[in-house]
Amino acid sequence: MFRVMDYQQTLVYLYNQFPMFQRIGGLAYKASLDSTLELDAYFGHPHRNFATIHVGGTNGKGSSAHQLAAILQAAGFRTALFTSPHLADFRERIRVDGQMMPQAEVVGWVAAHRAYFEVLQPSFFEMSVAMAFDYFAKQKVDVAVVEVGMGGRLDSTNVIDPVVSLITNIGWDHTAFLGESLEAIAGEKAGIIKPSRPVVVSEWQPETEPVFTQKAAEMDAQLVWADRVWDIPYGMQTTDGLQVFSPRKAGEMRYPMLKMDLMGMYQRKNLAGVLATVDVLRGLAWNITDVQIYAGLQSVAQRTGLMGRWQIVGNNPLVVADTAHNPDGIAQTMAQVSQTAHKQLHIVLGMVNDKAHDKVLALLPTDATYYFCRAELPRSLDAQTLADMAATFGLKGKVYATVKLAADAARECANVHDLVYIGGSTFVVADFLADSTAVY
Repeated sequence: MFRVMDYQQTLVYLYNQFPMFQRIGGLAYKASLDSTLELDAYFGHPHRNFATIHVGGTNGKGSSAHQLAAILQAAGFRTALFTSPHLADFRERIRVDGQMMPQAEVVGWVAAHRAYFEVLQPSFFEMSVAMAFDYFAKQKVDVAVVEVGMGGRLDSTNVIDPVVSLITNIGWDHTAFLGESLEAIAGEKAGIIKPSRPVVVSEWQPETEPVFTQKAAEMDAQLVWADRVWDIPYGMQTTDGLQVFSPRKAGEMRYPMLKMDLMGMYQRKNLAGVLATVDVLRGLAWNITDVQIYAGLQSVAQRTGLMGRWQIVGNNPLVVADTAHNPDGIAQTMAQVSQTAHKQLHIVLGMVNDKAHDKVLALLPTDATYYFCRAELPRSLDAQTLADMAATFGLKGKVYATVKLAADAARECANVHDLVYIGGSTFVVADFLADSTAVY
């Protein structure tokens, strides 16, 4: 008999019992779907009870998944959403119509299957996927938008047979597991392409085009290059915290004054893939109207709970948190920093120890003041080590023991016309947002 646990005790058990990539890195990685397939069989293949949309890629897959879920919710579908990692609460990973899985459901599910798990010994992510799919089936959802965790071919989510797959972009991340070239990484991402199921690729890239073209041909899958169908020039920002885009298709304006509540300029790249995916769904007779597309995109964060994507958490000074953590992502956010009015830039920076540190640090501005810190998880890079690395790139600042101390120091040093950027790692943003005193 196992002792009865409450929600917090259940979380401690999950984090300690199951190897968690986000916390310990490569030791939690499994280059096999064996345990995933066992779990899937144990729970009766729950994902077969609802339609699925699979979303992979390097950057933008989380935002794209949330945008699709918001549109589907606006269209009246009972919509599930599985994403990772979480920022403040484990249950962010598992949502139905924007609502997180109740704490009591998590506790009861773990208790009911604990004996089996302790024999099988799945990873944390394998267990999370099984929990999500089982919960979605019990909730009788119409469709689940499922974000790939890492890679694609060997990802635990890759047991599904989606109606359409979306692959955002291919960049340098998790190279120790996915490969040392964009072609190799694309090969792993292309593993989610299924026989006779259409696939949308958000961004055409010369290095990866042959990989996706060949895989789609092998799978007899329709391949759509979203940015060759949709042109999304950057529009403007409104005073009420929205972005306005004017997407064009075949040279003609298609959705004039299309508003989105996600403020990252990089969302225009994701939007092309999202609109192309909606086109595919409409071609499959899914009833999604223009009005519903407008409504969904204008309220993505409200409908789905998305956090940490150019999230404005304070004003005077402007305080922005963003989970960008690899070279492509950092390049995008730094471009937006450069176009955001400010007098002095303050960057609260932390990284994990298995990232391409040099490639990221080379992209950061030398005229900013840095507040080096370490997120509260084993994979985090020591703050002093990070500061020493940064110094070789001309980045100067002080070292702080925690994200909270670093963010507080940045806020205290900044004046009302400055910009405080908090990032470098998903987990720096997670620590910041988890601290209820962090919102200024």
